[in-house]
Amino acid sequence: MAAQLRVRGVSKSFGAVAAVRDVSFDLHPGEAHALVGENGAGKSTIVKMLAGVHRPDAGTLELDGTALALTGPADAKAAGIAVIYQEPTLFPDLSVAENIAMGRQPLGRFNTIDRAAMVAQATRLFTRLGVAIDPNRPARGLSIADQQLVEIAKALSVDARVVVMDEPTAALTGVEVERLFAVARSLRDDGAALLFISHRFEEITALCQRVTIMRDGKHVSTDLLEDTSVDEMVRRMVGRDLDALFPKQDVTPGATVLKVEGLTRDPVFKDISFEVRAGEIVALAGLVGSGRSEVVQSIFGVDPRDGGTVQVAGKTLKPKNPKQAMAAGVALVPEDRRQQGLVMELSIERNVTLPRSRSLSQLGFLTGSSERRSAKEWTERLKTKYGRLSDEVGTLSGGNQQKVVLAKWLATGPRVLIVDEPTRGIDVGTKAEVHRLMSSLAAEGVAVLMVSSELPEVLGMADRVLVMREGRLVAELSRAEATEESVMFAAMGQEATV
Repeated sequence: MAAQLRVRGVSKSFGAVAAVRDVSFDLHPGEAHALVGENGAGKSTIVKMLAGVHRPDAGTLELDGTALALTGPADAKAAGIAVIYQEPTLFPDLSVAENIAMGRQPLGRFNTIDRAAMVAQATRLFTRLGVAIDPNRPARGLSIADQQLVEIAKALSVDARVVVMDEPTAALTGVEVERLFAVARSLRDDGAALLFISHRFEEITALCQRVTIMRDGKHVSTDLLEDTSVDEMVRRMVGRDLDALFPKQDVTPGATVLKVEGLTRDPVFKDISFEVRAGEIVALAGLVGSGRSEVVQSIFGVDPRDGGTVQVAGKTLKPKNPKQAMAAGVALVPEDRRQQGLVMELSIERNVTLPRSRSLSQLGFLTGSSERRSAKEWTERLKTKYGRLSDEVGTLSGGNQQKVVLAKWLATGPRVLIVDEPTRGIDVGTKAEVHRLMSSLAAEGVAVLMVSSELPEVLGMADRVLVMREGRLVAELSRAEATEESVMFAAMGQEATV
């Protein structure tokens, strides 16, 4: 079958950094094609070239054998290329129908917008997708899953022949992922060429027929999924065998460092009590919405609480007081690194040193040399890839942004490290590095509290697993007791043994 879209020898550099070098692959109609690689491999740059955001420095894009010269996103849309990002870009105060028709609103009498036709078009598209979304409701308040379905409806409205899905499932629940995949399969079966970017191999094998692997900005291989394996894909992505994705060291836990008693915030969570000892990794598991993130944010003092106490090394922390928590040696790596973990407009070095700017200052002034020296030490320790430390942190890949967040807090020398979804949206190689770092910190006596929705991560890294359901702690499992079945039974209410 002839290729719908051909990427031929494309290269793109940003200053001295070569993001993509001589990459080629084909997208075929009626086929889902996975694009995988570690963070920083060049996947996002490829996506932005297809979207018309970046122009290749060399090489060509060809649609149905004709070279494309995309000068902006409008050109990509006109050519039938639709890009659905991990974070949808809807106008929140416009209706769903208005978002779908943006830039192509149907006109009625007197050259005014025909709102009835606009709503009718949206209704037809949602019927085709098999989803129930009110076209008249504002986009504000839609779940991430529904926002992505609106983006897919936009793609259908322009008869997109190439649909690019960039990490579309990162923030979705299992049910939402299945619904999205049903829609994606429908698009594929109707003849669209899908390019699917994901770090989750189970999703790639469930949806895709072909896979292209990138490493360090270069094309490594393109294969049919049936001709390769997950192990082989991982080896090609990282250029080496991963000796262990979960390198858990055996550590004898010491004294209790973090003690939580009766922590309550109605109606989000109630009567949460547990301890974390020095050298121990404790996982908070449960379904999305069970209250795990809210609990750790309350422990750190970001969110309020209605009752209960939090103690660190015997000292009681005041509610809603992150400054006191930091002074006591608590560090929180939040789930949303872009919104809560980093100041995207500031440099890498400034982000790394933000919590310690006072201690690094001399006579009240923060010198560039002390800041740079400290930032360099920690970014190198975490093997962070960047151009210059003075670059904005927003220029880094997702995995390297996560490393900067970790560097920022690890440099404070914490007694208690709280990590909320530490490896969400990062590649398998970086995951192994983060896991190795968590294990080595525990071996040094740090008490680690981890929130994770990935069961293999929970089972591979935790000494104990605490399971939450509907705002309550319903089970505590030792490492020997914790299995996928026991954790999920507790999370879903089929077993509740504390």
